Amino acid sequence: MKDAVDENQETDVSALYIDVSKVKSLARESRKPECISALDADPDGWTPLLVLGGVTCCLGSALPAGYNIGVMNNPAHLMKSFCNDSIREKYNVQLSDYELQILWSAIVSIFLIGGVSGSLIASWLSDRFGRKRALSVGNICGMVGAIVFLLVRDVNSVELFLIARMIVGLSGGLATALLPMYMTEIAPLKLRGAVGVLCQLGITCGVLIGQIVGLKTVLGTPESWHIMLASFSPLCGVALLVTIVLPESPKYLYIIRGKQGKALKELSRLRNVDTMFLQDEITSLRQELAMRSTTERWSIQRVLKEPSVRLPLFLVCLMQSGQQLSGINAVFYYSNSIFLGAGLGITGAQYATLGTGVANILMAVISVRVMSLFSRRKVLFLSCYLCAGCLIALCIFILLIETASFMPVLCTVAVLAYVVFYGIGLGPIPFFIGSELFDVGPRPAAMSLGSVFNWGGNFVVGMLFPSLQAAIGPYVFLIFAGITLILVQVNRVYLPETRGRSTTDIAAAMTRGFKSRPNATLAA
Repeated sequence: MKDAVDENQETDVSALYIDVSKVKSLARESRKPECISALDADPDGWTPLLVLGGVTCCLGSALPAGYNIGVMNNPAHLMKSFCNDSIREKYNVQLSDYELQILWSAIVSIFLIGGVSGSLIASWLSDRFGRKRALSVGNICGMVGAIVFLLVRDVNSVELFLIARMIVGLSGGLATALLPMYMTEIAPLKLRGAVGVLCQLGITCGVLIGQIVGLKTVLGTPESWHIMLASFSPLCGVALLVTIVLPESPKYLYIIRGKQGKALKELSRLRNVDTMFLQDEITSLRQELAMRSTTERWSIQRVLKEPSVRLPLFLVCLMQSGQQLSGINAVFYYSNSIFLGAGLGITGAQYATLGTGVANILMAVISVRVMSLFSRRKVLFLSCYLCAGCLIALCIFILLIETASFMPVLCTVAVLAYVVFYGIGLGPIPFFIGSELFDVGPRPAAMSLGSVFNWGGNFVVGMLFPSLQAAIGPYVFLIFAGITLILVQVNRVYLPETRGRSTTDIAAAMTRGFKSRPNATLAA
C-alpha cells in the first residue's frame, strides 16, 4: 500500500538537486569503476532501452504498415484473378473488366479507410490505456488481419479479403499516429528529431520488402499469395512481446495520469541514470504539468475548437496531407506504369521501382543523423524546393521522351532524385512535427487528426492520379510541384523552428492563432 501511495505522490524535485560535478569528482577519487561508469553515462544519448524501443516500434509497427502498402503492386493480377473466380463461383456472376477494376480499387482503398479509422481512435486509446498499450493494440490488429489473410484463399471469400485489408489498415493508422508520439516522448531533447524519423524509416523499409516479397520468384505465385499477404505478422508478434518490457512514456504518466513517482522511475530506466542527474527533464515535466488545464480532457472535439492550438493543428494537418499530395505515392503506387511509359520495358521498370524503395530507405537512414544536426525549417524547405524541381524536370523529360534516346534515362534519374530529396525532409518531418508543436495534453488528438489527413491525402492521390494522368498526361506532376511549393510558403510564415526547444516554449509562441508570428525573430 505504501508503494502505491508513493507512486502517485509528486516527488520534491528540489530535494534532488545536487552538484553533479562534485559527486563525479568524489566517485573518481574513490577509484570505484562502477560508480565512475554510472556517473559518466550520457542521459541525453542512445541508451539500451531507447534503442530497444526504437527498433521495436520501427519493425513491429511502422514496417508492417509500409509492407501492406507495397505488397499489393507486383502480384495484383493474381489477386484480381482470385476475386473474379470467387465471385463467379459463389454468386454465379461474371464481372466485366470495369467491375473487376472497381472491386480491386475497393480492396486497395479500404486499407486507407482503415488507416483513417485507426488514426481517429489513436487519441482515445493512448490517453485511456497509455502509449505502449495503444501500440500493442495496433500489433494485435496486425496479427488478426494476417490470420484473416491466411483464410481468404481456403474459404474462397472476397468479403474476408476486404475485412483483412480493413483490419491491417486500422493497425497502420494506429502506428502512424502513435509511434512518433511515443518515441518523441521517451527520447531526450537532442534526439527528438532522430527518433521521429523512425516511423518514416519503418514504412519505407516495409514498402520495399512488400515489393520484393510480391515478386513471382518469392511469394507472388497463385499458390502462395495469401501467405505473402500475412508474412509481416511475426514482426507484430515479437513487438507485442517486447513491448511488455518497454517503459511507458514518462510524460504521459507524469502529466496525463498524475503518477509522478512512477514517471520518474520510468525516466530513470530510460536514461540509465539516477533521477538526481535528470533535473532539467524533471523541471520541464513540472512546468508542463503546471501549465496543463485539468478542467477538461483534450478530446479531438476540444482541439478543433480551441483557438490557442489552431495554428499548430493547421500546420500538422497541412504538412501531413501535403506530404502525400507532393506526389510520393504516385511514385510508389504507379511507379511501374511511370517507368513503362518512360520506355524502360517491363524488366527495367521493375528494377527502377525497387531502386526507388532502396533510395528512400537510404535517405531515411541518413535523415536520422540530419535531424540531430540541422534546423527543421531549413531541411524541410530545401527538401521541398528540390522535390518540386525534380517533378518539373520529370514532366519535361516525359514530354520530350521521343526526342532523344537518353530521355528515358533522365526520367529515371528525375524519379530517383525526387525520392532522395523527399526522404531527407519532406518524408520524415511531417510524421513527428506534431510531437514538437504540441504539449502533452492536446498532442494525442492533434497527432490523430494529422494522421487522418495523411491517410486522406494518400487516398486522394491513389484515386485521382490515374484519371489525371490519363487526362493531362505528365502535366499532372506540375500539380504536385505546385502543392509542394505552396507548402513551403505557408510554413515559411508560420512554422517555428523546433530543434532544441521545449514544446512548452513552442506552444506558447503560437497561442494567438494565425496572428502569431513565431518566426519574427528567426531567420528562415
